[in-house]
Amino acid sequence: MSRNVYDILVERGFIEQATNEEEIRTLLGKEKVTFYIGFDATADSLTAGHFLTIMAMMHMQRAGHRPIALLGGGTTMIGDPSGKSDMRTMMTQETIAHNAKRFYEQLSRFITFDDDSAIIENNADWLLDLNYVEFLREIGVHFSVNKMLTAECYKQRMEKGLTFFEFNYMLMQSYDFWKLYKKHGCVLEMGGNDQWSNIIGGVELIRRKEGKPAYGLTFKLLTTSEGIKMGKTMKGAVWLDPEKTSPYEFYQYWRNIEDVKVEECLALLTFLPMEEVHRLGALEGAAINEAKEVLAYEITKIVHGEAEAVKAQEAARALFAGGGKTDDMPTTCYPAGQLDAGIDLITLLTDTKLCATRSDARRLVTQGGVTVNGEKEADFSRVFTTADLNEDGAIVIKKGKKGYHQIKVQE
Repeated sequence: MSRNVYDILVERGFIEQATNEEEIRTLLGKEKVTFYIGFDATADSLTAGHFLTIMAMMHMQRAGHRPIALLGGGTTMIGDPSGKSDMRTMMTQETIAHNAKRFYEQLSRFITFDDDSAIIENNADWLLDLNYVEFLREIGVHFSVNKMLTAECYKQRMEKGLTFFEFNYMLMQSYDFWKLYKKHGCVLEMGGNDQWSNIIGGVELIRRKEGKPAYGLTFKLLTTSEGIKMGKTMKGAVWLDPEKTSPYEFYQYWRNIEDVKVEECLALLTFLPMEEVHRLGALEGAAINEAKEVLAYEITKIVHGEAEAVKAQEAARALFAGGGKTDDMPTTCYPAGQLDAGIDLITLLTDTKLCATRSDARRLVTQGGVTVNGEKEADFSRVFTTADLNEDGAIVIKKGKKGYHQIKVQE
């Protein structure tokens, strides 16, 4: 008999909180469970932050359970205050609908939607035309304001001022769970740990309205050792869309994570057997780089396919070996005229986002942290022109040991 998926999720480190651990485990062991995870369509691509949640969905579907991916066409109109100190920027319905469509296309790469094995829903279908008075009578009556104000997701916003607009979010997410319970027999909601209060709201609403049990599970949030959410770079989010974050950049992000996070990420973000995860996680010193290579390769393979993972790995190895010949390196292109006239090194470092500010760039060069076309460059006022392009038609800038970028002429 195959293992209970709950045990797999626990072993791999996914689960942070559960409404009733034993009942959920029993349920997942004895029947096909319909569960849902919500995705608010705040951008036109999913991010590395969503990827942990997607992996959990994949584990659940592989174990025979049925995922519902709920696109937040309605809830995105308001914005979840969880973990936010400021109100989210309001978006138009057209933008949200476009983003939701892109999410579905991306999710379809990871989740099989054929033959009712998974369901896609959009809460715009029931939230946008709600009758407010009816909603308050039907749903609002079950929520205690006193209890809501103790929820973690509202506490942070209380200091700056929580709008009534956002205060409705918990009711809407709870309503989603109840709608999916009625429509598809969905009895389990899963999400990031910042969703705990909202998930509890839905579990309670179903219990009050239906007199039946429903369950909630939250996953740990991927953070750096300083507690900052992973999946962010100087350029912003790490996207799953190859047009927004190239497979090479995606690979490099995971290749360069902190040593202490390697084992955790291998367990959560790959399907490698746990024995292998522990073996790789136990490597020390320079050997940990082998584990990072495996991690970056495995995650890139799941997100972008094996061919792109191989290309990214070969490109990264070529750069580490000092070859520097690759089409997959992050690239900034300048018009020929601009490069003919010359661009100083500080500008190149800030334009390519290798450095956040000009003073950072100046300091880095002065400290000997910059190499251009294989030569260490100590003069931050040095100007580069088309005459400095190498045989591949590029100026390759290396920051420290791991940051690479190439400058090319716009075609």
